[in-house]
Amino acid sequence: MIRSSVKVAKPLASTYSKRSLSFAAPQFGGLFQHKNSLLLQYQRSAASSRYESTVVKVPPMAESITEGSLKEFSKQVGEFIQQDELLATIETDKIDVEVNAPTSGKVSKLNFQPDDTVTVGDALAEIEAGEAPQESSKEEKPKDEKPKEEKPAATKEPESKPPKQESKQEEPKKSSPAPAPASQPKKEPTPAPEPAKSSANFSRSEQRVKMNRMRLRIAERLKESQNTAASLTTFNECDMSALMDMRKLYKDEIIKKTGIKFGFMGLFAKACTLAAKEIPSVNAAIEGDQIVYRDYTDISVAVATPKGLVTPVVRNAESLSVLDVEAEISRLGKKARDGKLTLEDMAGGTFTISNGGVFGSLYGTPIINLPQTAVLGLHGVKERPVTVNGQIVSRPMMYLALTYDHRILDGREAVTFLKTVKELIEDPRKMMLS
Repeated sequence: MIRSSVKVAKPLASTYSKRSLSFAAPQFGGLFQHKNSLLLQYQRSAASSRYESTVVKVPPMAESITEGSLKEFSKQVGEFIQQDELLATIETDKIDVEVNAPTSGKVSKLNFQPDDTVTVGDALAEIEAGEAPQESSKEEKPKDEKPKEEKPAATKEPESKPPKQESKQEEPKKSSPAPAPASQPKKEPTPAPEPAKSSANFSRSEQRVKMNRMRLRIAERLKESQNTAASLTTFNECDMSALMDMRKLYKDEIIKKTGIKFGFMGLFAKACTLAAKEIPSVNAAIEGDQIVYRDYTDISVAVATPKGLVTPVVRNAESLSVLDVEAEISRLGKKARDGKLTLEDMAGGTFTISNGGVFGSLYGTPIINLPQTAVLGLHGVKERPVTVNGQIVSRPMMYLALTYDHRILDGREAVTFLKTVKELIEDPRKMMLS
């Protein structure tokens, strides 16, 4: 009984082990496949985390600006860009906003085209994070170029031999010029194409250029000023002799000591701040049914740029010296011409000075820069005959124009303000006594 049980147990054990192995084999294979898939997923996630793409969005520009026009991309798809490097420029109705790359990597996608309208929060582009390409490939290129430069040098030597053959070929051509003069007189009596050329000089072509946002905004504000303010302009003329003599006497010394160019704008700005203390309404503004009077004077200086006229602000001009005002105007003017003005540079402003004389203007009426009340227009300095102490003499004269909002300023106040500015400019020493 024992032997038979042992004999029966062996085949049972062998069959059981085969069955168990047969059932277990697919299970172990599935485990191996599962582990391999997990490994692949891990590798892919590691690679994706290493080279994940970053979405570059249109940044917030200002409270009053929600959209702009895409001016240009500085990089194209496939190009590498460094962190904080300029990626795109967005043009608004006030300033140009620069969008910098938040990370280093390769530009993988650009979602807009130049001149497209973009709003704050839009996905502007995508950057695939990564390292900069190695420079070894760049260094190998010049090595390959050197032998290329040597080859043309070798080809130049045989090129020097053919000139001898060309000279031989030129000799028989000397006999050919004889029939040439006979053919020339035949061509002379055919001036038919000349009238066609003269008619082509009268061109009637047209070109249409889309207005940029700044120009559209300027046009809108100027028309709003004409429709809103009760504008009136008063004029006066100013003898610039004393100011020009003062500038001629001290400008070289001032440049050597401070590096500041001594011009007219600083003195005119200072004269306006002193005159505004006597006539506070010039520095006021209408808000609803109230008039806001200010103790400070923030002077907006009109600066011409390729895109249009901008008015950066010299803040607290009443507390600055003449040279400080000159330095600030020079700084803001440079930023305006370079297109680097910010909204803070142009925000506010209580009074505007526009100097059209630098372009040769002799006479003109400036437009009020709302919500301001008045604007002073300066013009060119011209030698004109004037009467001084009963004698006619030639003096450098400038016309001054003050355009003011008659809703706040009366004629008496406006004329008094302009006359005060005239007197301070004609005798700058009075500014020291104020």
